[in-house]
Amino acid sequence: MEQQRAVEPHDVVDLITAKRHGRPLDPDEISWLIDAFTRGAVAPEQMSALLMAIVIRGMDREEIRAMTAAMIASGERMDFTALGRPAIDKHSTGGVGDKITLPLVPLLASLGVAVPQLSGRGLGHTGGTLDKLESIPGWRASLTNDEMVAMLTDVGGVICAAGSGLAPADRKMYALRDVTGTVAAVPLIASSIMSKKIAEGANGLVLDVKFGSGAFLPEVADARELATTMVRLGADSGLRTVALLTDMDAPLGRAVGNANEVREAVEVLGGGGPADVVELTLALAREMLALAGMPHIDPAPALRDGRAMDAWRRLIAAQGGDPLAALPEAREREIVRAETDGTVQRVDARSVGVGAWRLGAGRARPGDPVDHAAGVEVLVRPGDRVRAGDVLFVAACDHEGRMSRGLEALRGAVELGAGAPEPRPLVAGRITADE
Repeated sequence: MEQQRAVEPHDVVDLITAKRHGRPLDPDEISWLIDAFTRGAVAPEQMSALLMAIVIRGMDREEIRAMTAAMIASGERMDFTALGRPAIDKHSTGGVGDKITLPLVPLLASLGVAVPQLSGRGLGHTGGTLDKLESIPGWRASLTNDEMVAMLTDVGGVICAAGSGLAPADRKMYALRDVTGTVAAVPLIASSIMSKKIAEGANGLVLDVKFGSGAFLPEVADARELATTMVRLGADSGLRTVALLTDMDAPLGRAVGNANEVREAVEVLGGGGPADVVELTLALAREMLALAGMPHIDPAPALRDGRAMDAWRRLIAAQGGDPLAALPEAREREIVRAETDGTVQRVDARSVGVGAWRLGAGRARPGDPVDHAAGVEVLVRPGDRVRAGDVLFVAACDHEGRMSRGLEALRGAVELGAGAPEPRPLVAGRITADE
């Protein structure tokens, strides 16, 4: 005799219909929905329909809070109270040339703050921190919870992949969103990010929410809405959260790729590096120090006196990597030159990111391999004066046939004009729970 299924307290078709017509779902409905989808009682096609209804109709604050709580409840929660030092995390919404995590984590660790940095992989034109670090021979991204705690105790920081136990409902939902065109919705982005960050158990969180052509949400108004939503979710859950709105219209720094971004991060840790990378690293470090109760500490000297570099080497070695090993170098290089004289008005971050992606630095689908040696060196910034024949970009890759498509994207990435462009601040705003 066939075993009867348990009777569910809600009908998913009713919830899809309700959301399609704009009715807010109540916390009990949302809690059931996330749990039922996680255990397979709601089919992927049904959840896909509901996600699209959310994209179209949106969610109010109570709905987003309930969805976040339900995704947290689907897995484990970590606790770092035994460390004896504040644990402060940082999250970036992603961009082109965004290697800030690499110098930031050892910098904070060298100043006495524990940084449990759970990072991800790149997809499309935006890079992933784990892909960058895996260009270091021997370095491994997957750690157990005990290994994480040991590193936070001994080194003060860790950069690793999120374990399967943190918000598994989010992982299952994101796989659907990625293939159904339902990624770019503020309620879904906010609940996805914050469910993992709250479950992680840190004492504070600093968000780097980007806008501009290379960002996930190009419009500053949408980025502000996302930042405000996430800061409120943190406050509602007792996680002190601050967000900076930062410009991603141009790439960060000169290096875009994987191994080349690691090299640039090491330059910053050695007291050098591009001014914008240093500026954003220090801005985020100051916010994290303030949440840790250390607003009086200036992080800049630790980049100059070797403390941050020492912490970097310990962090990489503790995860099996050789911090002094040679990084991959591409066999093939091509130069993109200016065709006319002019002043650089814009370096389009998305075009540069797409160029690096086509060269092999990124992936089109989860699980695709990346070429750690592939990437782009950006040699001009907005406001630079160039002459015809000057070098704008150096493209690098190892795979025959990829170079031409990468160069195609890069050739349209620089806009030249007659006068100097209007300066754009790197940090355009700050969002707190009081706003």
